[in-house]
Amino acid sequence: MAIFGSVPSVPTTRHERSVQDADDIDFEIKGTEMQFVEIELDPGESAIAEAGSMMFKAPDVHMETVFGDASEDSMGGGLFDKLVGAGKRLITGESLFTTVFSHQGIGKARVAFASPYPGHILAIKLTEVGGRLVCQKDAFLCAARGVSLGIYFQKKVMTGLFGGEGFIMQSLDGDGWVFVHVGGTVVERELAPGEVLHVDTGCVAAITATVDFDLERAGSIKSMIFGGEGVFFAKLTGPGTVWIQSLPFSRLAGRISAAMPQAGGRHVGEGSVLGGIGNILDGD
Repeated sequence: MAIFGSVPSVPTTRHERSVQDADDIDFEIKGTEMQFVEIELDPGESAIAEAGSMMFKAPDVHMETVFGDASEDSMGGGLFDKLVGAGKRLITGESLFTTVFSHQGIGKARVAFASPYPGHILAIKLTEVGGRLVCQKDAFLCAARGVSLGIYFQKKVMTGLFGGEGFIMQSLDGDGWVFVHVGGTVVERELAPGEVLHVDTGCVAAITATVDFDLERAGSIKSMIFGGEGVFFAKLTGPGTVWIQSLPFSRLAGRISAAMPQAGGRHVGEGSVLGGIGNILDGD
């Protein structure tokens, strides 16, 4: 894999093209807190992405919106396969449509996809994590063509009822590169067999399929009601890899919503002494 420039978080070794289902794309991740990934396509190669995530593209990169997840099954199958792929995305809260970016010219062409909010982009080769990555439903940004976007339900009843954001997650299957966006700072933890880690359910950005996801009560009744950390923790048991995000999107959206005047919030530090008169003086 060729890397353009020098990016510490991206491997700098070159991977030769191998016989596989997914396109073996080249890429570079740029930026610090508001990152974007720039993908270089050879003729005939394609990348799939969430609708509205494109930043720029070369003229030879053709953009097509497809029904479903743009995987091999939904693209080549019949109406039922397309409906199944679209249904999976609808359950996870995503759009019914996926955008495919295909290089139909000669030489090399580039297309870039940007993060939706402050955080970091993880580049993960699915063959290196056992062919499957389970991530939060809003984490997927883009991938090489051939990667299948599915749905991952927690198998345990308690986890399903009280797991919150960890209940319905996305399953990315295949052997190609996937790019997932995590909010804020990301921490990668390798769990040994039987090792347990407690995490806020919203802070679990992604896990490998070998990690067991369960719930554990957040202390006493008083702690659950007044502790502010929710009723349950996510109990992650190894072996496997866990990616933890410091800023879940739901937490960011909740803070913004609480600060909105129509939601009963108030402007902090903006005319706080004079109230509405201060806002007028500030130009608000």
